Amino acid sequence: MSIKLDGRVAIVTGAGRGLGRAHALALAQRGAKVLVNDLGDTDGASANAEAVAAEIRGAGGDALANGANIADWGQVQAMVQQARDAWGRVDILVNNAGILRDKSFLKMTMEDFRLVVDVHLMGSVYCTKAVWESMREQGYGRIVFTTSSTGLYGNFGQANYGAAKMAMVGMMNTLHLEGAKYDIRVNCLAPAAGTAMTEGLIPEAAFKLLSPESVSPGVVFLVSEEAPSRTVLCAGGGSFAVFKGFETEGLSLAPDRVTPEGVAECWQAITSQNGMRELQSGFEQTGKFAEQGAQALGIKLS
Repeated sequence: MSIKLDGRVAIVTGAGRGLGRAHALALAQRGAKVLVNDLGDTDGASANAEAVAAEIRGAGGDALANGANIADWGQVQAMVQQARDAWGRVDILVNNAGILRDKSFLKMTMEDFRLVVDVHLMGSVYCTKAVWESMREQGYGRIVFTTSSTGLYGNFGQANYGAAKMAMVGMMNTLHLEGAKYDIRVNCLAPAAGTAMTEGLIPEAAFKLLSPESVSPGVVFLVSEEAPSRTVLCAGGGSFAVFKGFETEGLSLAPDRVTPEGVAECWQAITSQNGMRELQSGFEQTGKFAEQGAQALGIKLS
């Protein structure tokens, strides 16, 4: 199978360097027209965004630079309109832009917590909202949110970043359901890469191994016509894996044992991995609990 993106229009945020740059170049190499977003100033796109767009054009591709602050709804709308004015549509959105403000939660200011959430979460929300209606109308869309192992598993000193990154998974889960009938496929990428954001945080040998370019093939697959949906793809150094969230089967306590003591006494059974499965929606959990309760009481729900 050869993956081609000929005729597709992509927006990649935070694409002036690092992972975003690698994603933008990889998409362009497969034929996509790319709007390269990177935070600029009042005069327009950053020098980094201009350089990446020029690199794509120099290789025979089609690209534009954009300097929108993705945490500003008005600027995001203008960014999406720039792509539409140039190419008539938007097929692919890669929400990549982000920042770090690391400190232990005790020492973290609420301003730094809010700033990280505004950029990662609200920036992704704004960009996705700005393309969502047109993707529905055209009956096609591919959206990638950038989550993180910090969101999935935690990292010391990154409560703000972890909260924002786990929110990406929640967004994906719901938008997958809302977009399915319109062929809008929504996925998450959890990258491990040596970039300006991770420099000094990981050993030098690992930093060199975990190149941004080794992650981007996963992004190209996630925005292809044959892409999955509602998948968290973990990638780094040429390795790829999928994160899944499972829920234990659990059990329904007898009516007279629905107490804190009852939960404690049955904790081993509640946490048993026997029968554990991946649920597909929040209401599936609701239905499971209702059915278990009905069985415990000997009644039928319908």
